[in-house]
Amino acid sequence: MRRLWRAERIFDGTTIHHGRALLTEGGHVLGLSDDTPDETPDETIDEQITLGPGILAPGFLDLQVNGGGGALLGQGDPDAALATICATHGRLGSTGVMPTLITSSEAVMLDVVEAARRATVDALPGFLGLHLEGPFLDPARKGAHDAALIRPMQDRDLAMLIEAARDLTALMVTLAPENASRDQIAALAAAGVVVSLGHSNAPEAVARDAIAAGATCATHLYNAMSPLGHREPGLVGAVLDGEIWAGIIPDGIHVAPGPFRLALRAKPGRMFAVSDAMAVAGTDRPEFMLNGRRIERRNGRLTLSDGTLAGADISLPHALRWMVQIAGIGLAEALAMMTSVPAQALELERYGTLNAGASADLVLINDDFTLGGVWRAGEPID
Repeated sequence: MRRLWRAERIFDGTTIHHGRALLTEGGHVLGLSDDTPDETPDETIDEQITLGPGILAPGFLDLQVNGGGGALLGQGDPDAALATICATHGRLGSTGVMPTLITSSEAVMLDVVEAARRATVDALPGFLGLHLEGPFLDPARKGAHDAALIRPMQDRDLAMLIEAARDLTALMVTLAPENASRDQIAALAAAGVVVSLGHSNAPEAVARDAIAAGATCATHLYNAMSPLGHREPGLVGAVLDGEIWAGIIPDGIHVAPGPFRLALRAKPGRMFAVSDAMAVAGTDRPEFMLNGRRIERRNGRLTLSDGTLAGADISLPHALRWMVQIAGIGLAEALAMMTSVPAQALELERYGTLNAGASADLVLINDDFTLGGVWRAGEPID
């Protein structure tokens, strides 16, 4: 079916357009055209969809999603968790997500990897690939991860990850260079794994060496890494002064507006937003369990009993509002951080833009930054 989409504004992944319409067919984008409706209808159009106020944009992409809809990856049936997480975040505006497994036992990690393989074969709607956040981290920067499960990367881990990368659309592995060797990082990168640096106390020189070996990303910038220092910049300095991609959590809790703006100035077009969402996303639940530990949900925070942050309590439309209204980021730049930039970080050509051939995954953001509608392959998500 060929559809013509009209909205007050249309964002194509880089630019906000006025007076343009979007043409799609069979779940894919054909392109943008001048919106000049007249009394003679175009007989090639099967349906015209008029959305009115707001901005129509590519579906949001979230590369760090631990849970949602009551499910947490790594707890319970991994196949059911993947399906619930993808469905929940689709309703919240993220038409493509990377379900994320935080530090777990080797057995749980293997089960989740096998479930991700099945999700890839079955083409689970919204599933972009798998993100393994740990267990190869620095215990000194564990955050809410279980220190008892953190360990160095072994040869069997490397072989498993390389094999998994062959089967998955995308595989991201967050690791600390303190717990993975330069050769291991190089081997992962050569196999197509997106190596992301995080949960690390590494000095700048060690971080730069990991980047030179093939690491191309950083996980939730500023958080779970040593603070930026003017004598020892650490991982933060290596990321801000380098060309790698970086995820960041725009909730006003994990990063204050000033440092957020500074990072964006240092890395224009290289920083993307992540929700770091947990099991309570898309629900009204006041708490959940994380590897036997209770996580409380209060005033926009998810914390352990000692106050340690345990993920974030936002969806990407909420993050968009914070970036624009609180942090003062331009709307087009903020939208790109949720669409075209994460797509480029994963080298996903069919997502994050409204270029011809892209999947017709769409979101409508109302003028008050609420979600006005979500479509995957041109069809509405309830």
